[in-house]
Amino acid sequence: QVQLVESGGGLVQAGGSLRLSCAASGRTFSRYAMGWFRQAPGKEREFVTTINWSGSTTDYTDSVKGRFTISRDNAKNTLYLQMNSLKPEDTAVYYCATRTYSSGSSSPHEYKYWGQGTQVTVSS
Repeated sequence: QVQLVESGGGLVQAGGSLRLSCAASGRTFSRYAMGWFRQAPGKEREFVTTINWSGSTTDYTDSVKGRFTISRDNAKNTLYLQMNSLKPEDTAVYYCATRTYSSGSSSPHEYKYWGQGTQVTVSS
């Protein structure tokens, strides 16, 4: 059974930084693409960033480009999201997810397994 457990969320002031982690278990982590999504209150879940199986290819939504960095450590079965220059509009529950393919995707419908989410709150 695949398990994804996010951590690292919290309350931070605008301009600050947070690093999210997603620990994976139950399958061969290194074979599959991963992604981060977020959902703010009253809004649909939206794509943030994705990474392919090896970490060589990444993609970001425009609003986080230059501020967020996705990475993975396949030896530790862990996915990361470094978030810098945070803004109040980044406030949301952040979810990690994994596909059954090696290449990344921006569509949440293409991800089979999801974590429980971690809250990120950015105060102004």
